[in-house]
Amino acid sequence: MFRIAIPARAGSSRLPGKALAELNGKPMLQWVHEKACAAGASEVLIATDDESIAAAARAFGAVARLTSPAHASGTDRIAELAALEGWADEDIVVNVQGDEPLIPPAVIGQVAAVLAGSPQAAIATLATPIESLEEFLDPNVVKVVTDSRGRALYFSRAPIPWSREGAPAGLSSQSRFQGARRHVGLYAYRVAALRTLAGLPGSPLEASEKLEQLRALEHGLIIQVADALERPGPDVNTAEDLRRVARLVR
Repeated sequence: MFRIAIPARAGSSRLPGKALAELNGKPMLQWVHEKACAAGASEVLIATDDESIAAAARAFGAVARLTSPAHASGTDRIAELAALEGWADEDIVVNVQGDEPLIPPAVIGQVAAVLAGSPQAAIATLATPIESLEEFLDPNVVKVVTDSRGRALYFSRAPIPWSREGAPAGLSSQSRFQGARRHVGLYAYRVAALRTLAGLPGSPLEASEKLEQLRALEHGLIIQVADALERPGPDVNTAEDLRRVARLVR
């Protein structure tokens, strides 16, 4: 069995009030919660730093817990939640981000199963094939490369793995993206790994790429990566993203 935690913070530089932004008549957070509840978890909790988000979550039937506003990442917020709830070190919790209203329930259950089947891993996550050169070169699309056992070697906003032969005249001349994989921002953690991560200082690569999973890699934690059973829909970071997702929902 596994649990699901949905971190939802009040601050968002690109889309203020994102968690409660209306999406076809419901707060976006409610869409995420409904997807999470369909994934087969033993419980689903929302962890937030804002009483208005907690109140809205309770109004649509969710269990919400208030956590510190000082957390720099959703991982840190869920680590506090695990401590508040008294979860055991070996328990598995899936971090479903609050801006993923189109996340398929099947992939939430999948990432938990990947971690359960990888006893040496501290974290599991998913990836999908890159489908275009534009996607490959987009710094907002996080790429991942793995070893032969499916363990993450690196995550980057840069286009990796880079084809030298595909770009004879430099970056803008790149013509190949086949074999590249897009990281799906969905994580399953063992609670012990959450506690470890929360106690680690921020790392140089994490600070450079603005990717919190690099903190885990820099400190030697194993991240197991699998190909997602379904390709998730787009997440929401901007007002335009919200309008696009609303059209897809309709």
